[in-house]
Amino acid sequence: MSNAIVPPYLLARIASVQEPQWAHAAQAARATLAAPRNYAPVRATLKLSIDENGTLVAETAPSPDRTISDAQSREILPGVRVRSEDDPPTGDAAVDEAFDGLGAAFEFAWDAFGRNGLDDAGGQLLATVHYGRDYDNAFWNGERMVFGDGDGEIFTGFTGSLSVIAHELAHGVIEAAGGLTYRDQSGALNESIADVFGVLAEQHHLGQTAEEATWLVGAGIFTDAVEGEALRSLAAPGTAYDDDVLGKDPQPAHMRDYVVTRDDNGGVHINSGIPNHAFYLVAMALGGKAWERAGLIWYRAFASGEVSPDASFTDFATATVHAAASEYGEESEEVAAVRAGWAGVGVLVDGSEEG
Repeated sequence: MSNAIVPPYLLARIASVQEPQWAHAAQAARATLAAPRNYAPVRATLKLSIDENGTLVAETAPSPDRTISDAQSREILPGVRVRSEDDPPTGDAAVDEAFDGLGAAFEFAWDAFGRNGLDDAGGQLLATVHYGRDYDNAFWNGERMVFGDGDGEIFTGFTGSLSVIAHELAHGVIEAAGGLTYRDQSGALNESIADVFGVLAEQHHLGQTAEEATWLVGAGIFTDAVEGEALRSLAAPGTAYDDDVLGKDPQPAHMRDYVVTRDDNGGVHINSGIPNHAFYLVAMALGGKAWERAGLIWYRAFASGEVSPDASFTDFATATVHAAASEYGEESEEVAAVRAGWAGVGVLVDGSEEG
């Protein structure tokens, strides 16, 4: 099953709107819900420097291997190849934004975690833009990232948000690291880790500290007609939007408000607000650049092999505590911050047991 940035309940709400002024958006949402999203299960840069003895040293660092294709408003993948590495900008905003966004996300993963692409082996980064007509979503289909152009009334193009691009890339990273079943709490963790990756990539690109960041996923993908900042907020789940057409952001920030539902694969886009907020609390407690400690702990946890595909919030919380202890020591402030963060959202009580 492919992972999409816009939850189905939000598209369903738009699709049900009866007001004539939103007829185009409603039709676009219905078409987006009906469109197929079939799942389909090293390059190097030379860097020259001079060492302390005056010797010229050649170093290699991974660089992305990107290919962007154009679906030409059809719902057929991969589309026509329009830009690869070493090709100049095309002048097509979606193509060039996707290309640059994948590069920024790749650079973040390498700089922050030493990860060389999706598979950590320098594999290709594939993306398709202009998918469908008025397509209101972006998704990872198991081999590539796919971006729609939006309906122009509620959603703009999805390539304009680095957090969206990095979110979709992260689904590939999660899959390569062992995967998380896309249902219930493990599915919510899947979405949450992708959100964390998305906001951290954006913060890294902008050079922001935890205190300076917006902590928003998908800022800029709504048109000015929408009363909302973004799809989700890690700082304040449930506040990203409050709009007559979209309704109010349904995400909880604490286990006491956990939503039990069969919709959205058991609420994967809804209940992800809980682990999202736990990460925010940890990052703010530690301060500085969030990817340097909080982000590294989260990455070590899900890439460690300790987390099973069907992990619960408590399972993942425990894995992050272990990762922090392994990286910084049992008595470190990092471990204390991780325990407090999960306690703050009701997953751990006193940092040690399920809430």
